[in-house]
Amino acid sequence: MVNGKMFFVHESSYIDDDVVIGEGTKIWHFSHIQSGARIGRNCTIGQNVYVGSNVRIGDDVKIQNNVSIYEGVTLEDGVFCGPSCVFTNDLRPQARHPKGREHYIKTLVREGATIGANATVVCGNTIGKNAMVGAGAVVASDVPDGETVAGVPAVPVRRQQM
Repeated sequence: MVNGKMFFVHESSYIDDDVVIGEGTKIWHFSHIQSGARIGRNCTIGQNVYVGSNVRIGDDVKIQNNVSIYEGVTLEDGVFCGPSCVFTNDLRPQARHPKGREHYIKTLVREGATIGANATVVCGNTIGKNAMVGAGAVVASDVPDGETVAGVPAVPVRRQQM
């Protein structure tokens, strides 16, 4: 317990109002968790991680350093996000003509999936249960349960036994 809370947040991190953080979760240096985010139990949020508004993160999730998780993303239980991976939420972003959050496209990462370092997950896709995304891959389509994908764009390289 830290300061009456059953989770740990490093003093250099920012946690906005209306954030739920589960018991046993640790949030490390220079991270920012925006309003409305929900983080489960026993998660590890590495250094310099950004969690956008209304993001949903399940239990036992590990998010390595420098990961950006934008609004519209849901990570189910047991997901691993490698260093510097990133999620998008808009297929056609524009600085001068932003469309607003009602137009964000949702992304789902199913239970037990692994996303490698520096991978990009384009919005609107689902990464299946126990699937694996190789380092540096660009996920531009759904990844089925148990499948391993790699490359730009990510393509299947192996199917795991379920």
